[in-house]
Amino acid sequence: MAERKGYKRKTHEHRKDLGGEHKLGDIGQIILLIVFIIGLLVDKFILHFSLPLVQFLPSYLRVLISLPFFVFSFYLARYGLKTIFGEQREELVIIKSGVFSIVRHPIYLGSILVYFGFIIISLSIIAFCIWLIIILFYYYISRYEEKVLIDKLAAQYEEYVREVPMFIPWFRKKKG
Repeated sequence: MAERKGYKRKTHEHRKDLGGEHKLGDIGQIILLIVFIIGLLVDKFILHFSLPLVQFLPSYLRVLISLPFFVFSFYLARYGLKTIFGEQREELVIIKSGVFSIVRHPIYLGSILVYFGFIIISLSIIAFCIWLIIILFYYYISRYEEKVLIDKLAAQYEEYVREVPMFIPWFRKKKG
């Protein structure tokens, strides 16, 4: 199989310990964030699709319900970024500790949960539909990045894929 090179951010291009990103990952995330915000605003101020839902559930309750999603997403993203970029390793290795023992893509899951928190607050039907597209986008770039890592780390990464879920954490006993 031909080796996938992956895309590395220019500031981290010299690092041999990073697998690589999809070349559309960063710009795709920015575009989808803008589309999400526009969708929220169009729903709230122009189309009012979500008005019946918003009237059903008071805003303070929506904020309280969304808080755990924001806290968990912050935890995943912060510790995921700190683990990957906080220290430079000698070579590319599979990180199985911390948030990477819960899910393989904690930073992407954190982003997905932030969007979900805003959907709970706004109860926007349009934002919910855009969120589904965002999830598909994160799945697509995650699969690409995993193929890069399988090319580089082979059976080691395939074993990690079998042991740790991609996005939806579940708790089970470790082998051994």
